[in-house]
Amino acid sequence: MIHLGEYNTLEIFREAEQGVYLADEAGNEVLLPNRYVPEAYKIWDKLEVFVYLDNEERPVATTEKPYITRDDFALLRCNEVTSFGAFLDWGLVKELFCPFKEQVFKMKPGGWYLVHCYLDEKTGRLVASSKTNRFLDNKNLSIKQFDQVEIIASHPSEMGWNVIVNKKHHGLIYKDNLFEDISVGDKMEGIVKKIRPGNKLDIVLGQLGYRSIEPNADRIMQELKVHSGFINLNDKSDPEDIKNMLQMSKKNFKKAVGALYKKRLIEIKPEGIYLA
Repeated sequence: MIHLGEYNTLEIFREAEQGVYLADEAGNEVLLPNRYVPEAYKIWDKLEVFVYLDNEERPVATTEKPYITRDDFALLRCNEVTSFGAFLDWGLVKELFCPFKEQVFKMKPGGWYLVHCYLDEKTGRLVASSKTNRFLDNKNLSIKQFDQVEIIASHPSEMGWNVIVNKKHHGLIYKDNLFEDISVGDKMEGIVKKIRPGNKLDIVLGQLGYRSIEPNADRIMQELKVHSGFINLNDKSDPEDIKNMLQMSKKNFKKAVGALYKKRLIEIKPEGIYLA
């Protein structure tokens, strides 16, 4: 079966004036237009292509890579707004449509919006929606505490940043756990710090506990080398000073310093830390 809005690995089945037809194992065909046909190829060669609908609502294949695929989230630019809705640039010839009913706020040309791409069952078309929360569900979690997760920054709140977790769940990074600037649409790695009642997910950037020692230790070593082997921080430093210089919490700083000291890579003195 050829999947709309996804990458498909298909065989070159036959040639035509407008391109070549690709087929799956069941014999379903889709056109790959001439502009995307490789210069050298043989019948039965396999190609990885993205399949979507052309301007006449017919399935068509492309070797171009869209900025978003079906059931995914991405930050896209609005190119045009008509009486039907907005048209977004997703890296393909035909733009991705976002109807007015799927817009949290009315989109404007030139604006950037975090959207979800889905297949509209009524029309059979790929559609964008900026109402991302309706595609997320925390009733049945697929993750547990301390799991490493992929996150996408959704929108800020008074408590911190709302994030999309593994493209499935809602999560929140509290302000106290933010040690770097993030923006809507940023894709990062995080850890499930805690699961609160109601399956609410507390997320932190990076890694927790002993797992954070190595990257944080490396960050300290880099800073030491940049500053000629000395930084004026120690275990009595103000947490804000540590955050501003190293983008980490004081707790993680102390763990990383302890790990470096045990390896005899640093010297700790009252005025700060030196490379050994």
